This record gives sequence, structure tokens and C-alpha cells, in this order.
Amino acid sequence: MRFAKLLVLALLLASFAAAQANPPAPEKTNPAEMPKQVPGFDANAIDKATQPCQNFYQYACGNWLKNNPIPPDKASYGRFTELFDRNRAVLRQILEQASAADPKRSAVQQKIGDYYASCMDVKSIDAKGLWPVQSELDRINAMKSKANLPADDVGVDALFNLVSQQDAKNSEMMIAAVFQGGQGLPERDFYFKDDPKSEEQRNQYVAHIRKMFELMGDKPDDAQVEATAVMSIETALARSSFKRQDVRDPSKTYHMTTVAELAKSDPAFNWKQYLAGRQLGNIKDLNVAVPPFVTGMQDELNNVSLPDWKAYLRWQLVHSQAMELPSAFDKENFHFYGTVLRGTQEQEARWKRCVSATDGDLGEALGQQYVDVAFGPDAKARTMKMIDALEAALHNDIETLPWMSAETKKQALVKLQAIARKIGYPEKWRDYTTLSIVRGDALGNSLRSNQFEDHRQLAKVGHPVDRAEWEMTPPTVNAYYDPQMNNINFPAGILQPPFFDKSMDDAVNFGGIGAVIGHELTHGFDNEGSQFDPQGNLRDWWTPADKKEFEQRTGCIENEYSNFVALKDPENPKNDVHLNGKMTLGENTADNGGLRIALMALTDTLKGKSQPEIDGYTPDQRLFLAWGQIWCTNYRPDAARVQALSNEHSLAEFRVNGVVENMPEFDKAFSCKQGEAMVPANACRVW
Repeated sequence: MRFAKLLVLALLLASFAAAQANPPAPEKTNPAEMPKQVPGFDANAIDKATQPCQNFYQYACGNWLKNNPIPPDKASYGRFTELFDRNRAVLRQILEQASAADPKRSAVQQKIGDYYASCMDVKSIDAKGLWPVQSELDRINAMKSKANLPADDVGVDALFNLVSQQDAKNSEMMIAAVFQGGQGLPERDFYFKDDPKSEEQRNQYVAHIRKMFELMGDKPDDAQVEATAVMSIETALARSSFKRQDVRDPSKTYHMTTVAELAKSDPAFNWKQYLAGRQLGNIKDLNVAVPPFVTGMQDELNNVSLPDWKAYLRWQLVHSQAMELPSAFDKENFHFYGTVLRGTQEQEARWKRCVSATDGDLGEALGQQYVDVAFGPDAKARTMKMIDALEAALHNDIETLPWMSAETKKQALVKLQAIARKIGYPEKWRDYTTLSIVRGDALGNSLRSNQFEDHRQLAKVGHPVDRAEWEMTPPTVNAYYDPQMNNINFPAGILQPPFFDKSMDDAVNFGGIGAVIGHELTHGFDNEGSQFDPQGNLRDWWTPADKKEFEQRTGCIENEYSNFVALKDPENPKNDVHLNGKMTLGENTADNGGLRIALMALTDTLKGKSQPEIDGYTPDQRLFLAWGQIWCTNYRPDAARVQALSNEHSLAEFRVNGVVENMPEFDKAFSCKQGEAMVPANACRVW
């Protein structure tokens, strides 16, 4: 995520870029390079040498895993990746066409085409060197006092992140919030974890920072001192930060504070001056999401020397824009974040990264073009019909839960009925008219895009919530539930094979996109979503007895997944990397609920219909196999380690086996018996 915001720098870069010659349009892609669509169910992926009741993930995916090694430019490779690559190839064709300097291009085509062409023009980027950021680097070096830090915003949210957010206790209004930030490693525990691998990666991180300072022109000895200072500041910020699981707990990240109180309690930072500079000088209060972080930040501001702060700010600026700087910066950035952290052997082709950058900065402009070629009305209609069936199944599930009282069930059903749905793409496209995209100015385009988004977000503060807004772009291979909006969101990008395949039977589609929809619906009732009411307000609607039972049941899932070993250390089992059951609890709860709801919906859909076997499998078996196969994924060991330590989603194997272990319906479908690996003595169930 890039956080460059500075208006003065953006205007300066625009004036420079306007004088540059137009770069050539990127080389056209060969249609033969377009990845093929992958089916929703693949009988050839199944490893029939494995018994499904012993290791269902290996059974469903074994041959796929064997036949799909990780490409050298990937840290992992799975069915998600297959679809992501296909979508990105579609976007590449759109962008190559839009990048041609055709006077008949629309305003949208001009922006996305010129952004992409500029990103691809490495020759021009290299020729400019550090010139585009040199004035900011010079300004940092010229700082005379730490008191100037708020005024001397260098274009990145270096210490923390200032954002707009929905008020957790007044879901109709937008407020400002301060969140923790300023750290370059994936998660706070990477700074503290006590094992040889973690220590090695911390040393390599310092070496990476040192190298970036050397690329800025600093002498090796000076660069080492600066890198050590940066690591010291980031470690202190990490020490004051919440862990990932605490960041996901809304009850722990809501602390409304007046600006006057914040300024008085934390005087080392001039909050009033800073907020005024961000066009929020008139606000009276804001959410300090992580109070210990702000306190720790103040201590660092008091104790760290001005030269060290200058080094930190220079690092943050260059680190945030590495891809738009000369190739040496880009390659060094990949060396650490790609190879050292995740084991990736080669950097992705430039076109792939430029497509992703365009989607990141101009997602709804590019998305308009994508849905025209990749998402038809029939897909949306069938998806809506599936959601109807899934919501009916969840309604029935809630009504028949043996552990929940009638009082809480009533509240849960009101919330379920209130869940809104957004499918495919926004009803109203985002207006990028005020965003200037200049051909030949890759860094300026990135900075102005960040500034545009920053202004767009902060302009929401003090205004009513826009419930029609999307948080993902249409080509995204993902989906989400928003607890404060109380809605489910499915971009067109994921409503494709293998998740949704209109040529496949209902069983496969319910096991794929149906279970994903069920997953998002269940998020409304997981350990986070369950804290919000139907209107999206942070309010407890549970009876005490039901809440206690809920926590016992989610505790079962937490313990189950905490026992899964993501990565074994053959020399020292103490260094085995386990899943973090607390951090992944919400996603694991949603996986378990989602597949169960999908099976219930499939059963209702097929009631009274003939249910013949297809490819030798019953509808129930095909549903479970479709669920297993959407997660088929190969990981590099380092990538598996990073995900297990920093991501709220479990590794693919455990997303499959962890769920089917808890479903007696799976045991029945595959005739599993007590004592087999997929039939634990104590299964967990929440929803």
C-alpha cells in the first residue's frame, strides 16, 4: 500500500512530466498468451491413491499439486492464482489498447492507458534517477527541528495512518481515525519472534534498508548507521502496536478522543497543526484506534534524535515508491520482500505489476472496461438466485440451533434479513475527473493517485456514510463482508471459474462460490461481526448465556486450528510454526459456517429432483470436492511461514481439512469411520 500525499511535490512532478516526450506504447500481448479458463471441478486433480477420510485436501488436490509447480515469479500458486492471472491478462489487453495514443480515446481510456504506459516506460524512469523525489529528500535533510515534523509531511504516512471510517457506534456517519503504522515487516511479531529464522530475517531487513540508503547515494558506513536507526524506530513502534488479532477486534479499536485531549496528552506531536494540514482542522474529535501506539510514538519523538528521524523519513519515502523509482531500487525491494521473506525466485514481469498498479490506483476506471468484456447479466442473475438459497439456509440454521435462545435467535434473524448485497460492480462509477494522469510521469501519477484517494477519503469525515461505495475493484479475485455496512460484496473478478462456472452443476457451484457466499454471510456472526447490530453499530445484542456458549464454541475452533502445524522444523520441533487460532478465528468460523450453509442450500435446491452421479461422484461429494479444489495451493516454505505468522486466513490445507473434520455430513458422504483422520473425537460447530 502506498501513502504518498504531497500536493506540492505532485504539482512539481506534473510540470516536469509535461515537458517529456511520450513513451512508446507497451508491446502488444499475443492472444495465445491468454490463460485458459479453469473448470469449477477437475476430476484429474484428484489423488485416488489417498483416502478422502485420511487427508481430504490431498485427495481433492493431490494431482493438481503435483502437476502445478510454483512458477519462479510466485511465492505460492493455487486456483486463486490461476483466476487472478487470467483476469490480469484480460486487463492487460484492455490497457494495451487504451495506451495507444488515439485521439478517439474516452477520458477513462486516456487515464488508464497513460498510467499503464508510463509505468511500463522503465527507460524513462531510469533516466530520471532520483530527480522526482530529490526535492523532498533535500527538504527532509534541511529540517531544523523535530517540532517541524507535522508541517514537513514528506508524502507518506510514516508514523501512523490517518483515515476516515464509519463510526462504530453511529453507523450513519463518517469520522476520522488514527491507526498504527510505520513498520516495514509483515506483522509486529516479526520484530520480536525468538527463533533463528526470525533473527536472520531481521538482519537481512537491516541490510535491505542499508542498501536502499546506499542507492540514495549515502556512504556504506553512514548507510549502516541510518539503517540501524530505522530498525530501532520501527521496533519501538511495533512494541506499542496491537497484534493482528487485536486489530480485528472492534471493541479494542474504538476510542473516541477530542483533538484537545489528544494534543494535551501527547504534546510531542503537533496534532492540531497536522490535522489542519490534512484539511481536518475543524474536527473536534477522532478515534484513536490504538492508544498504546500513540503513547509509544510520543516516546520515540521525545527520545530519538533529529538525524535518526531524517533517516527514517527518507527511508519511508523511497520505500513507499520503490516500483516507480529506478530499476536498482525496484530490484532491491523485490530481493527482500519477494526472495528473502517469501522465497520467490524471480520478479514478476513488469507488465503484470503495472496492470496491478493501474487496478490499485484507477480501479473503477479500469473496472468499467473489465465488466464490459468479462461479466454478463446471466452471471449476476444466477449469483443472486444462489444468495437467496444460501440466506434461506442460514435462516433455517439459526432457527434450529440447539444452543441459542429464542431471544437471541430473533435478533440474529433481524440482522440476517438486513444484510444487503452488492454483486459485480458499483451502481455508480467513481469520478476521476480531478485526477491528472500525465503520460511519461510514472512516479507523479502514483503520487497524484495517492493524493486523490487521500483527499477523497478524508473528505468523507463529518458526512453521512455512502452505503453504495465499494472497497474492492471489479476485477478483484476476492469478496468481503462489511460488519458496519452489514452487506456482502462480490466483485465480478471472483464470479468466474473455478468459483462460479455456469457450465457446471449446482453441486460444484455451491461448493465453490456458494461456500464463499456462505463464508461472507457467516462473517456477520463470527467473533467480530457478532459485535455489530443490523444497522452496523457496535452493540451487544446477545443474552449473556448465549454469548458464553458462543465463545465456548468459537474457542473450540480456535484450539483446533492452533494445533495445525504450518511448517515443521526437522531439527527442533520447538521452532515449528503453528497456525494462530486466535488471529484466524474469524476466517475459520466463516469457512466452517459457509460450507455447511452451502450444503444446506444445495440440499434444498435439489429436493425432489433426480440426483445422478457425475464423474462417479454424488452431488454431496462434488460439493465437498469443489470446496477442496478451489483451495488447491502450493507454497514456498518461506511464504507459508509469512502467511501463518501474519495473515488472518489459514493456509489452504487447513481451510479444507479443518472444515470437513467438523462436518458429520462429510463423514456420511464419503463413508468415513470413527478413528480416521478426518473424523476427530470432538468436532467443533458454531453455525
